Amino acid sequence: MNARPTLTVAIIAQNEARNLAELLPSFRWADEILVVDGGSRDETVALARRHGCRVIERRFDHFAAQRNCALQHAHGDWVLMIDADERPTERFVRELRRRIGSESAAAYRVPIRSRIFGRAMRYAGTQDDRPIRLVQRDGAHWTGDVHEVCQVVGRVANLAAGLEHCTLPDVSAFFAKMHRYTALAARARVDQGIPPQPWEPWLGPPRELFRRLVWKLGVLDGPAGWAFCALSALSVWVGAREHRRQWQLCHGGAVREHVLPCVVSQGGVA
Repeated sequence: MNARPTLTVAIIAQNEARNLAELLPSFRWADEILVVDGGSRDETVALARRHGCRVIERRFDHFAAQRNCALQHAHGDWVLMIDADERPTERFVRELRRRIGSESAAAYRVPIRSRIFGRAMRYAGTQDDRPIRLVQRDGAHWTGDVHEVCQVVGRVANLAAGLEHCTLPDVSAFFAKMHRYTALAARARVDQGIPPQPWEPWLGPPRELFRRLVWKLGVLDGPAGWAFCALSALSVWVGAREHRRQWQLCHGGAVREHVLPCVVSQGGVA
C-alpha cells in the first residue's frame, strides 16, 4: 500500500498578522505550514513562527514569483496555496484529504466564495473564481505578475468544496486593494512594452460594469453587489490612468526617484 501523500500549506503574506492569527490554527491537519513573507512590517513573521510555521522571507516583486518560491521550498508531495484572508471549510478539508493521491490528477481547481462588504457574493463574476490552488509540488509553475496563472504538467481536476474568501470588508479596503493591484498591473503592462490606448479609460469602465452587473448577474446580489460592480468599473478607469502615467514616466520624460526604473522585458479587484 502506498504511503499517504504529505501536504504543505503555503501562505503568501505581507502585513497579515491579523488574518494569520485566525487562519493558522485551522491547519493542524497539515504536514507543514510554509509562509512566504514579502517584507512585512507588522508581527506576521513572529506570529507565523510562534505557530510552528516555516518562514521564507523574500522581498515581494509579484505574486507568481512568491508562489514559485513556495513550491521551491515546500517539503510536501502536494502544496495547497492559500491567501491569508481565505478560510478552508470542513467540507473542503475532508474532500482534499480523500482525493489527493487517490486519482490521476496532478492539480485541482478550488472554488473561492467571496464575502464582500459584509455579504456573501454569489454572482458579479465571483462565481467564476476557481483557480488552481492544490498542486503536486514538482508539476506546477506560476506565471503572471498580478492575476497569476498556474501551468500544470498533467490533468487538472475540480474540487466541489472550496475556500471562503473574507475579502474587502468595506469600501476603504476596496480602494486600498484597487490602488495596489492597478499599480502592479500597470507596471506589468509597461514592462511588456504594451502602450496605453486612448479609449481604455472611457470604454473599459462601462464594459466592466455591464459584464459584472448584467452578464454575470451581479444585479441579483443586491445593494452590496451593485456597489461592488460599480467600484470594479471605477478600478478599470483608475487602472487605465495608472497605465498611462507609468508609460509616460518611462517613455515620455524623466522617471521620478520613487518610481522603479523601466525595463522592457521580452517575455479586477476581489
